[in-house]
Amino acid sequence: MFSYILAGADAVAIAVLTLALYYPRHKRRDLLAAYLSVNVGVLAVAAALAETSVNVGLGLGLFGVLAIIRLRSAELGQHEIAYYFASLALGLIGGLAAPMGWVAVALMAAIVLVMAVADLGGAARRGRPQTVVLGGLLPAGPELERTLEALFGEPPVSYSVRKLDAVRAETTVTVRLAGIPTRTPADESRSR
Repeated sequence: MFSYILAGADAVAIAVLTLALYYPRHKRRDLLAAYLSVNVGVLAVAAALAETSVNVGLGLGLFGVLAIIRLRSAELGQHEIAYYFASLALGLIGGLAAPMGWVAVALMAAIVLVMAVADLGGAARRGRPQTVVLGGLLPAGPELERTLEALFGEPPVSYSVRKLDAVRAETTVTVRLAGIPTRTPADESRSR
C-alpha cells in the first residue's frame, strides 16, 4: 500500500541529500539531476510494484541492471556512486516500506545523516582524485611519479594510468594527493 507520508518523507530526504549536501559540496548539476530522477523513478516503480502482484524482486533486479549500466557508462568517483545508491535506497524505502511506518522515516534520516558525515567537505576534498592529461607517453613508473610530483608540488599518494594515447602522444592519469596541492596544473600552465 502506497503511503503519502513516506512519499513526502522521501521528497524531504532527497532534497536534503541533493540540494543541501551534494550540490553545495560538489557543484555538479548533471549528477544533481541524475540523483533526483533516479530517486523519483525508483519511488514510482517501487510504489507501483507494491500495488501489484508482480514479484518485487523482478522490479528491483531490473533497476539493478539499469543502475550498473548507468554507473559503468561514465567514470564516477566513489562519493558519486554513494550518492546514487543513497538516492536509490531512499526511493525504495519510500515506495515499499509503507507497513514499516515511522521506522522507514528513521531509515531515510539515517541514510541522509550517514551521507552528511561520510562526505564532510574538508575531509572529502583532501584525498579527492584528479584526472590530468600529460604530454608524452608515460607508463607507470618513476618517471611518471617525478612528473606528477613536479606538476602538483608533492608526491602522489596513488595514481592510475587511465589511457596511453600513442596517436596524440598523451597520457591520462588519475592522481590522488595527500593534501591540497601547493601547485595545480592550472598554475603550471600559467607559469610557462
